[in-house]
Amino acid sequence: MPSAERRQELLFDAARMGRTDLVAGLVKLGADLNGHDARGFTPLILAAYNGHADTLEALIAAGADPCLPDTGQGNTAQMGVAFKGNAAIAARLLKAGCDVDARNKAGQTALMMAALFGRTDQVRMLLAAGADPAIADATGRTAASVAEAQGNTTLAAALKPAVQ
Repeated sequence: MPSAERRQELLFDAARMGRTDLVAGLVKLGADLNGHDARGFTPLILAAYNGHADTLEALIAAGADPCLPDTGQGNTAQMGVAFKGNAAIAARLLKAGCDVDARNKAGQTALMMAALFGRTDQVRMLLAAGADPAIADATGRTAASVAEAQGNTTLAAALKPAVQ
């Protein structure tokens, strides 16, 4: 049997590569669903970031915490998919019931990240789930000002009325 460290590495690899078929067995062998790899990511964050919806489901079903941030910047899986733009996984993560306004170490939210990368669908989903567009990060930027700084005036305008 592989060592505990190797079983954990295999779970991170399975999540990263979308090897849903390996998740249950590795968990049964003692791999930590909420462990962090050398870069600070959980298996669930890796699955979400890499667009593996089936693996994400398997991890959640096995008991992985979809709200747990990474240990580096404090980004959540929802923030990671805002960067990547996977609306289907973003929608699934919203159903998990995590704090829609969770902040990373810079005070940024998933809404700010979705605005930064022009993820209009995700911005709409986050707002519909109750995300607060008035929240400012540690530098005083809101989702609207982030979108505006990126030249996305349409998205910035859509976020501003919600603030007033």
